[in-house]
Amino acid sequence: MTSWQMVRVVAGSFILVSLLLGVPGSPLFVNHWFLAFTAFVGANILQSGLTKWYLMEQILRKFGMRAGE
Repeated sequence: MTSWQMVRVVAGSFILVSLLLGVPGSPLFVNHWFLAFTAFVGANILQSGLTKWYLMEQILRKFGMRAGE
């Protein structure tokens, strides 16, 4: 798995978990403020699409994961 693939897996997982915890209709609802985390992850994905730079990818490369495309 490349670093870019792992970034997508982590971002997607964060979004799904924060939705499970933040949507009132969810059986795992905790608090609606978890939706702010969803917005934060979405903003980071938007920023990475515009700048072609993503901090999570840099961190994963430092841990030895090979670069993605």
